[in-house]
Amino acid sequence: MKWLTLRKKLRSEDLIAEFAQVTNWSSCCLRVFAWHPHTNKFAVVLLDDSIRVYNANSTIVPSLKHRLQRNVAALAWKPLSASVLAVACQSCILIWTLDPNSLSTRPSSGCAQVLSHPGHSPVTSLAWSPNGGRLLSASPVDAAVLVWDISTETCVPLPWFRGGGVTYLLWSPDGSKVLATTPSAVFRVWEAQMWTCERWPTLSGRCQTGCWSPDGNRLLFTVLGEPLIYSLTFPEHSREGKGQVGGAKTATIVADLSETTIQTPNGEERLGGEAHSMVWDPSGERLAVLMKGNPRVRHGKPVILLFRTRNSPVFELLPCGIVQGEPGAWAQMITFHPSFNKGALLTVCWSTGRIAHIPLYFVNAQFPRFSPMLCRTQEPPAGGGGSTHVPLFTETASISSPWDPSSGTSWSHSPSSHLQ
Repeated sequence: MKWLTLRKKLRSEDLIAEFAQVTNWSSCCLRVFAWHPHTNKFAVVLLDDSIRVYNANSTIVPSLKHRLQRNVAALAWKPLSASVLAVACQSCILIWTLDPNSLSTRPSSGCAQVLSHPGHSPVTSLAWSPNGGRLLSASPVDAAVLVWDISTETCVPLPWFRGGGVTYLLWSPDGSKVLATTPSAVFRVWEAQMWTCERWPTLSGRCQTGCWSPDGNRLLFTVLGEPLIYSLTFPEHSREGKGQVGGAKTATIVADLSETTIQTPNGEERLGGEAHSMVWDPSGERLAVLMKGNPRVRHGKPVILLFRTRNSPVFELLPCGIVQGEPGAWAQMITFHPSFNKGALLTVCWSTGRIAHIPLYFVNAQFPRFSPMLCRTQEPPAGGGGSTHVPLFTETASISSPWDPSSGTSWSHSPSSHLQ
């Protein structure tokens, strides 16, 4: 009931800003960023809702504009395709088909299909299946997730539930499951064969962000208002288990992001608090968490925490560094390159309009180390916390580890892309 009352008071722009994985969506100059899953190409949405497509192998930068392309909240490149880009807009979904060999910098609006469904706006999240066969869309005012057939421009709604809409969709890398968060204190995980789902109530707040392990067997997520990272496991099932999600009944606390004070060259600095978004690199060895600005600190700005991760034989999540921008710049979006073969490549969109691509080279992969430049590590006092029991779940655990600048990650800063 509280969510329904709030929804009536919010405009579409406010709804998008409330649930976006980018900080300060309403006024940031870079609203959405998306790497192509297979090539060195990315698309970025500017404040005026135009989209620019950058390709490492071309100097031509197409600019996509359409009369329905307003309040863009998400982008999604179609897997196994070089040229199809889905765009979540105020009143519809646009499917742009871009000719990779075209020399045009302004593709015609005729290159875009328009997909719409009554009551399904604004669209705030899109997710392609890993094989590119299905596109899912979600809106915080529509309780149904839509499964689109792009060729026929038709959709099928998944079974819907009371209690609000759907704010964020994330397909597991193996294609077996889909995370669907809601504006209320519950999220669901769908299995993608029979389309059944399991729900997890969080009690204290809605799911703020989440990410899947590369094998799709572990989900990390955070809850609004809590400085914790939770983990849910999804063991592999035999064929008899088809049609079942099979998730653990309880979640485990794997990291406590509570505020801590560290020493920096400029004096003491407070870090920690709530996570705004987080991403897991495709190798499964690095997790990046974009923290919200610290309200207790004057001019407190978001900071990126880096963790070293391992999934087998046991799960590990160990802090290994932080990433901060130049003076006056703060991070607004983070993502990992989907196919960087020398470690992990973290892309950060800054409030200044710059896009930084930061390679994280793994020592255990025998890649060369570089001295840190714009990115620097800090080491807070060593210490740890014990297991914390909370009413959210019955099974808990915790980690305790000092921040270790020599834990196998080194930083170098490649030239940024500055969007004029």
